[in-house]
Amino acid sequence: MSTGACGSSLLVDLPDDILVIIGKSLSPRDICYLGLCCRSLNSLAASDKIWLTQCELVGIISPKDLVEWRKAVLSYKAICRFLISVKPLFGIWVHQNPELGNVVYVMPGFVSVVGCRIIPQELGPLGIEGPILWAPVFEVICDDSGGTVFMLHGRDKDRDYIYPGSVKSVEKTCNVLLLEVEPIKGKKRGNLVRSESFDNHSDGESSRKACRSDGRISKSQRFAEPSVLTVPFSKLSFGDRRKLLEIVTSQVRMRAPGSASAPLFPCLRSDGDSFPIDIVHLIERRAMLIKMHGHGEDNIDGIDNHGPPSLPNQIDLSEIKKTLDRSSGFRNSLSGDDTRTQSAKKKTLGDYVRDYTRQMLRKSSSLNSNRGVRKNSTTSSENKHAQLHDFLSSGDTIGLTLHASTMKLSSYRAWPNMHDSRFALYKLPIRVPTVGQEYAGLWGGTFGWPPGKPTDDKPGKALFFLVLSYYEESPGQKLLIATKILEGTHYVLHPNGSAMFIVNVNEPSDEPFPWDSGADALPLTVKQSFSGDGIANGYGFRYPGSKPGSLFVLQDGMLAFLWKESRAILTLQRLDLEELLKKGERVPVLPPITNFSYLTKSYSNVFAGFANMTTSVTSPRYAT
Repeated sequence: MSTGACGSSLLVDLPDDILVIIGKSLSPRDICYLGLCCRSLNSLAASDKIWLTQCELVGIISPKDLVEWRKAVLSYKAICRFLISVKPLFGIWVHQNPELGNVVYVMPGFVSVVGCRIIPQELGPLGIEGPILWAPVFEVICDDSGGTVFMLHGRDKDRDYIYPGSVKSVEKTCNVLLLEVEPIKGKKRGNLVRSESFDNHSDGESSRKACRSDGRISKSQRFAEPSVLTVPFSKLSFGDRRKLLEIVTSQVRMRAPGSASAPLFPCLRSDGDSFPIDIVHLIERRAMLIKMHGHGEDNIDGIDNHGPPSLPNQIDLSEIKKTLDRSSGFRNSLSGDDTRTQSAKKKTLGDYVRDYTRQMLRKSSSLNSNRGVRKNSTTSSENKHAQLHDFLSSGDTIGLTLHASTMKLSSYRAWPNMHDSRFALYKLPIRVPTVGQEYAGLWGGTFGWPPGKPTDDKPGKALFFLVLSYYEESPGQKLLIATKILEGTHYVLHPNGSAMFIVNVNEPSDEPFPWDSGADALPLTVKQSFSGDGIANGYGFRYPGSKPGSLFVLQDGMLAFLWKESRAILTLQRLDLEELLKKGERVPVLPPITNFSYLTKSYSNVFAGFANMTTSVTSPRYAT
């Protein structure tokens, strides 16, 4: 070794293959620290070959897709920052309304994350393996530096719109996805909060102690750009939250251009030559949406030179206050006590009588609530709502935000207990199959035999989505629970979150399987069978009963639950939702707020964009 050689120069001179191996043992934060050592290491830490490895370690995007993503952004480092920040969003999100199913699958788009709603539907000619109907809910797009751009999808008066906003925060263990409104102090471009992706990306204790230059905001920055609300959006009453969302979405909306209504991700096609054409269209679409998010639909070619850049995703609070002040239902909550003081001189005798009656009613309700505090102090505190004027006073502008939060939720048989008054989606934990829990995960099912495909006598088989989970309630009793999350009937038969069947995997069944062959007339092989109970009519729609049955594990990994008395059979096979969506068909969406979270209970298919799409059999795709 020469005396002039240093450790950094030796590291830089290593072959690329060795550098890639070394990079796999480092976290993104470690690589950023490495770049602070000297100029040569700074160049190494900024190289694409190092950050491509980090992108692959995130484990969301395939190496082939990463190469295509790189064509649209500045570096693999930007892609890595984006992937780490949005990784907790991937997966299945649900809501209890409507009862037919409200399933939103968050998957990779093109340099983006896309939330797709699975439409309740019947099977097409290709069965479960065929394409499915879906509608876009939202997108989180990666900008050139790895930041996030939020777009909500919606439809109004037969026209598609996009609603720009920002990503407030994405917590690592998030289980609730909230659509909110947030006041912003000062008119600024970009996200509302600084990305801390690299600071938090590590499992070690030392990585959680972020350095000042990388992971913490100085006092001057905190005072210059405050982003913490004194009044959280969730503390407002349901009426105030709904009104704010309605006003903001009505003012920030932009007509979706032709390129924005194009595919949100590369489609699966048999023609390989069409893939590069899809990538070109996706690159153009992404660039168009980012420009619209920053400059509006009327000024996407550049920035106005006569003043500060427009911020179409933010609205001046003075305009919001004028709109709310014109609404009689919000005048007092917006202005506080000042409105009552100013209007005191104009009161008539009847006004005083009404005010006195209201005061007496408030005193009576407060006395009753105080009596109940000793019994349940938590309920009393939850009923108190923040004032709207206090919420709005913390900012100069206001905008839509996507907030992925972690909440303490209870659940019943793998189905979370949800709030009826929150514009939210709830994450459904999907377990990865392991030894001893081989059948955990997402399954698609239909009633009847043979499985998978419609027949001439039963052309409209309803498609069910079920999540299978394992629970050990007592020693020697290991339960496998199949929870329904989507139902493709015309009118719902089973509540959302119902346990379609529960079996004890430690209790074999001696019930014989009644069929010798399937649709292909080949002999069937039953590998295992378990005893359990299947859903049945019982105490009503919300509290169904159960009847005994058996779960059979058939060849090729297919499952079949057979009710003993009725001989009804539900067959299941594993689903690859991302593949089904890529070869599926997009249908129109609902208005923006309803499209995100449908809070009104319904027992029919409200997510079908028009009447003929209530079943997939009537789709034009199958007619051709």
